[in-house]
Amino acid sequence: MKNKSLFDSFNNALLGVVRAIRTERNLRIHLISSLIVLVLALFFNFSTTELLILIFTLALVICMELVNTSIECVVDLVCGKSRHALAKKAKDVAAGAVFVATLCAVLVGYVLFYTKIAKHSINLFQKISQMNYYITLIAILIVLVLTVGIKAFTGYTRFLRGGMPSGHSSISFAIATAICFVDKGKSVLVISLAYFLAFLVAQSRVEGKIHSILQVIAGAALGTLVTVLIFQVFS
Repeated sequence: MKNKSLFDSFNNALLGVVRAIRTERNLRIHLISSLIVLVLALFFNFSTTELLILIFTLALVICMELVNTSIECVVDLVCGKSRHALAKKAKDVAAGAVFVATLCAVLVGYVLFYTKIAKHSINLFQKISQMNYYITLIAILIVLVLTVGIKAFTGYTRFLRGGMPSGHSSISFAIATAICFVDKGKSVLVISLAYFLAFLVAQSRVEGKIHSILQVIAGAALGTLVTVLIFQVFS
């Protein structure tokens, strides 16, 4: 059955990711490991190219794990409990693809981190304080993961529409708060406009009857508090 709209396509894609996270232990391990690596990367002065390579490599592992899960589901659907040499081969090859991607990620991580350590370029908070763009990216990613995670935990499956908390509100207030820290309070006008736009986003979700006021407030609080915490710790 085809999706009715582009919105449904995105929502079904998110639903697929969440279902895989719920049922696949290896995928949860990869996700937790990726988040740990990204947080550790805050302590190193990676260039833009190095950071993109790291993110792409981590994403590749997760994508291959999702593909592996999809292949396993299809094979189990077709073969059921019966055993077949080709079914085993399909599963083994898919698992091999995940292994190769994981090995590649380990090698990339080793090269990137070891190079920085060998050059004595790690200087914890002093280095991180000069990387506001990266702290902002990490803050938004964590807010996004927490928002989807809370919705999944409560059993909600329409991740892009409705549910507790409001994702649009959490992301918009996270961005507004990040702007406040990056600007360092120098421009009241810029900060005021950022929060005004965030408020308009939240208000539009209530006006469109997509979220309740409580859901919007929860999203705004989540985005603001998480971003403040991350900037306070790493800047």
